[in-house]
Amino acid sequence: MRPSPTRRLSLCALAVAMLSVGAAAPPGERAPERAAPGKSPVAVGHGGAVSSVDEDASAAGIEVLRRGGNAVDAAVATAAALGVTEPYSAGIGGGGYAVLYDARTGTVQTVDGRETAPRTAGPDLFLEDGKPIPFAEAVTSGLGVGTPGTPATWRTLLDRWGSKPLGELLKPAERLARDGFTVDETFRAQTADNQARFADFPASAKLFLPGGKLPETGSTFRNPDLARTYAELGRKGVDALYRGPLARDIVRTVNKPPADPDADRVVRPGRLTEADLARYRTERHKPTRTRYRGLDIASIAPSSSGGTTVGEALNILESTDLKAASPERYLHRFIEASRIAFADRNRWVGDPAFSDVPTAGLLSPRFAASRACLIRDDAALTSPLAPGDPRDPAAAPPAAPPPPPPTRARTPPT
Repeated sequence: MRPSPTRRLSLCALAVAMLSVGAAAPPGERAPERAAPGKSPVAVGHGGAVSSVDEDASAAGIEVLRRGGNAVDAAVATAAALGVTEPYSAGIGGGGYAVLYDARTGTVQTVDGRETAPRTAGPDLFLEDGKPIPFAEAVTSGLGVGTPGTPATWRTLLDRWGSKPLGELLKPAERLARDGFTVDETFRAQTADNQARFADFPASAKLFLPGGKLPETGSTFRNPDLARTYAELGRKGVDALYRGPLARDIVRTVNKPPADPDADRVVRPGRLTEADLARYRTERHKPTRTRYRGLDIASIAPSSSGGTTVGEALNILESTDLKAASPERYLHRFIEASRIAFADRNRWVGDPAFSDVPTAGLLSPRFAASRACLIRDDAALTSPLAPGDPRDPAAAPPAAPPPPPPTRARTPPT
């Protein structure tokens, strides 16, 4: 059966090694940035390195490397640990992309492990009585859940490039979930962003709001159910999530969300089926390619917007002598190039199985040149910005904003 036109969800993720995307806080509920660590190494060695947003997750990858695992083994172990410590942006219930360089063949390889919408989904999935369901209500519902792609991505990576069994690679994350990790300010803030939602779901409240309160910074957070799930995947393989009791639990929860019956929140059921899970497969695509100041840039192709958006922004920036630019001009140019690339991304990038994505055009120097002419050093573009047309770069672009009146005092753009 051919999947529906909404099969590949069009959220953006770009992975250099392994990125898993899960449930995030709704837009506008941004947690404060974690304080930058001091410039001192947390590990010194040779033969490899691991980088992630979390120290415990990086430690899981380093542990695998020290035990003889390769880079892909370490990436899977790190991603699994992030599912414990960074559940708002990673986890086996989500999906993502992987980009890797195969030194043996000298090629860049990619894996598309994005979540997929139910096969019964259509253009009306997020409509009710002909009107769009409010975003917050759509997210906090079964309708906002797709078939997870992360476990299948792990399988694809390990079958092709791994050197260690999945069960061994999940051990650090399983231990972290069982024994716990130290709550930091970021985790507490992200939990606070979701506190009202969690309170309406007893199981979520029990885990994330112990005693009805936010977890304290410096306390130990444990997730024994996730530890048991990792142990089962380690014993049986990732198929245990796509078929059998776990799959049935997922489908039952999505289609009958276990909300508190006394809650005022409207929680709509989803449309996920066991067949959706059983049929899930990752996809392989050629990477995007572009050049930037003599460097070859390879990245993830659509359904991700990462490769086209970053590539277009770099192509736009190449027309500016950034070395000679002041910090203010550098940041202004960077922000404006990104603003333009995202405007084009929002118009043109989707699932190539159902959308005509002009990837080559978005990455063409000619299109970048047509868009770069929008940038002025004495004015800022206004969002939302009209997209360009990569199929016809010569078409007249939207007009740049007029410069401010000469009598008005200005500060350098930042």
